[in-house]
Amino acid sequence: MNICGRSVRFTNMVVLLVCFAMIWGFGRSNAEESTSSAMVVVNPNLAGADELGALPGMSKALVDSIMAQRPFLGMEALHPVVTQHLGEEEVEKLYVQMFIPINLNTASEEEILLVPGVGKRMAHEFEEYRPYKAIAQWRREMGKYVDDTEVARMEQYVFVPIDLNTATREEILAVPGVGRRMAREFQEYRPYVSMEQFRREIGKYVDDGEVARLERYVEIRRP
Repeated sequence: MNICGRSVRFTNMVVLLVCFAMIWGFGRSNAEESTSSAMVVVNPNLAGADELGALPGMSKALVDSIMAQRPFLGMEALHPVVTQHLGEEEVEKLYVQMFIPINLNTASEEEILLVPGVGKRMAHEFEEYRPYKAIAQWRREMGKYVDDTEVARMEQYVFVPIDLNTATREEILAVPGVGRRMAREFQEYRPYVSMEQFRREIGKYVDDGEVARLERYVEIRRP
């Protein structure tokens, strides 16, 4: 009986099994990480009732409240509605997947701290580099403190207003809820000399609540 030969074969088999387990675990971890990073953040001003109802911790009563009271002009308006229905831990989990982007130039510290994963130190960094002229500036500054993956994750919850007179079509289309037809209307009435002009012209196509929601994402910059 070749005991040594059997021992070698057994050892080799164990090594192969361990390697397989490590590779499988690594692949699974990467898949899970990819799924997490690719998670879509739902905008409660735009999502349908069914989409909202599928979110973690969401009750029919909360869905009904959101649908009845929207559009919300920021997280500070939405947050009291959500906290009437959910506890602190449930709110934190929900905001990972449902959020109204905050204006990086005007958001209060309280509003910034609602961004999932952002604590007081990072909130301070958000505020330190104001005013932001473009989201690329924010990416560059935050990239001093966290890696590109984390910057991309946080970017889902923030925005920098675009200049109505100079924004590219792509920048206009990045405004939540703006499609190609509305982007064309944004451009058609240039140059804008006041926000009142924007309200009047875009008000030809949507109601006052939607105009107010869109207005959060735009500004008129002086030369």
